[in-house]
Amino acid sequence: MDNTDKLIIGGREFKSRLFLGTGKFRSPKIMAEAVEASEASVATVALKRVSLEKSDKYANLADYLDPKKYLVLPNTSGAVDADEAVRIARLGRAAGFGDFVKLEIHPDPNYLLPDPIETLKASKILADEGFKVMAYMNADPVLAMRLQDAGVAALMPLGAPIGTNRGLETRSQIEIIIEQADLPVVVDAGIGLPSHAAQAMEIGASAVLINTAIAVAENPVEMAKAFSLAVRAGRTARLSGAAATLTRASATSPLTGFLDE
Repeated sequence: MDNTDKLIIGGREFKSRLFLGTGKFRSPKIMAEAVEASEASVATVALKRVSLEKSDKYANLADYLDPKKYLVLPNTSGAVDADEAVRIARLGRAAGFGDFVKLEIHPDPNYLLPDPIETLKASKILADEGFKVMAYMNADPVLAMRLQDAGVAALMPLGAPIGTNRGLETRSQIEIIIEQADLPVVVDAGIGLPSHAAQAMEIGASAVLINTAIAVAENPVEMAKAFSLAVRAGRTARLSGAAATLTRASATSPLTGFLDE
């Protein structure tokens, strides 16, 4: 990969364009092994999970992640409105997680779709307080511009609802966001296969965030490796300049040239 091809979010450079979520793994040990195998630079942890009782083996997933190797990115998953999300983010900063936060607000437990109004409201508050907000959002190009104006550090449009593994159902909208935004665009949610991740990178996404597809795989460690390869392949393809899509056939061995000599 070209050394000039750098991913910078909130003033920090990330060596990998694959971000991992840490939920749903069968054990914290398997989670840590998968993150290691993926060569990811970012691992997200739910602050509501971190604050659970110590008796819960999943309560301190951050303890299994070396902050010298990864950005341990706290998220506000579980928040149902802006006030709750802001409160969780502030608690995370006070607990030593720093200024980066993945903002998630999804009040509907059935589909976990992000609330655009509350997300925009919380983004403004947190950005004004110096947080580097990565905003999980519907793939809405108009909302993306509003969030950019609010001061977020990255846009995180969903490919499909969380955990559905349905791929880039919102591809056309994500392409518009990528075209218009001046911020990194990280495709988040719904990516179920390495091919989905490669596709996101091919259309110009800055990075992808994967959780369920790796965590629930029969072999999460090997699946993490597969996603790492796919992200690299997709990014390389994007930078290489893909051939144009044509309506009519174009022969690869035209009957001209040496046959006429």
